Amino acid sequence: MQYRYLAVAAAILAAGLAGCGSRGQTQHGPPPLNVDTAMAVRRDIATYLNLDGQVAPLQDATLSVQQPGPLVGIYVNEGDRVSAGQLLAKVDDSNLRAQLAQQIAMISQASARAQGSALSIPLTQQQGAGGVATARTTLASDRAALANAQLTYNQNTQLFRQANVSQAALEQARASNVAAQQKVQSDQQQLLTAQSNTGQTQVQAATAASDRAATASAQAQAHALEIQIGQTSLYAPFGGVVTQRLLDPGAMAGPQTPVVRLSQVDVVYVNVNVPDEDLAYVHAGTPVTFNSSSLGGRSFRGTISDVNAVPTQGTLSYRARIREPNPGALLRGGMLVSVTIQKERHPNAIVVPRSAVAQTERGNSVFIVQQSKAKEVPVIVGLQTDALSEVRSPQIAPGTRVITTRPDALQNGSVVAVSNGGRVAH
Repeated sequence: MQYRYLAVAAAILAAGLAGCGSRGQTQHGPPPLNVDTAMAVRRDIATYLNLDGQVAPLQDATLSVQQPGPLVGIYVNEGDRVSAGQLLAKVDDSNLRAQLAQQIAMISQASARAQGSALSIPLTQQQGAGGVATARTTLASDRAALANAQLTYNQNTQLFRQANVSQAALEQARASNVAAQQKVQSDQQQLLTAQSNTGQTQVQAATAASDRAATASAQAQAHALEIQIGQTSLYAPFGGVVTQRLLDPGAMAGPQTPVVRLSQVDVVYVNVNVPDEDLAYVHAGTPVTFNSSSLGGRSFRGTISDVNAVPTQGTLSYRARIREPNPGALLRGGMLVSVTIQKERHPNAIVVPRSAVAQTERGNSVFIVQQSKAKEVPVIVGLQTDALSEVRSPQIAPGTRVITTRPDALQNGSVVAVSNGGRVAH
């Protein structure tokens, strides 16, 4: 029994000495390197553009009246909401209205003259036609009488030579022939006079046309005055908010003197300057998010409505616009915003912290932890953000532990001690 106790004690002592010898040998090797690690994960990764923008009204106009004169009324104040077609201001139009009344009287006079000229034309035409017809009938009758008188005279002349008629009868036939000739000549002159009188109709027609033209001219001038009177009133061309009132009643207004400024803000533009090198990522329909520090960082979503075809003058940036509904008018003209636009997106990528990727002469690599040792793995790097990198390698899968800090002494095969427990890449 005592021998058995001695044997057990000897075995325990031997085991203790063996353990001491093993600890002595480990202490002679290099100590483990403390490293931080993270877990590779499968997730979507995207890169973004961060651009500056500024809010502008959808429509913005500084309005003036087209007819000069003193303002008799301005019916809005700054901050008022107005609808399209609403009367905003009025210029004194009393002088123009007096001119219009005078012109209307001139229209009445010219119209009366034109009516009188038009009514006289048919009567003159009837009288002229009757005179010509009468003259022609008389001429035809007198020509027949002349032919009869000429025949009688010729017959009496022959009979006189044969002593069958007296000298008195011959003289009587001669006198009748001469009288008939004179009557035909008179009739011809009367016909010419009647025919010339028909030309008076053309004169009266020309007078009537002139009177009608004078009436039309007076009406056109009256219409022009009506337009000018309409231009003494200033109406809102669109619905919006009065952002400036620049004149008061009594001030002289005119085309070159602004009266009010009107802005449409129910819908606004967010103007974004896009650098030339980023233009490929921005086009009509591109989704965006933006926020403003003026609104406590509240985020808005929208899409690019259009991109200018030429750069902003003096720059290599192109203006892109976001057409954004603005209920409650939260977005105000001139407000500065920060715009975020997605450049590229890779779904279901293997992602590690960007600090885990190192560039070497042999290319990009990542150290992974296997059995408490570091192992250098070559990787192909895809998308990168400020904090994450997409990597492709058959040796890295979701859950693979990668080293995110690299002590100077870290080498392939180094013994490592994980100090942070291995967080997940975010």
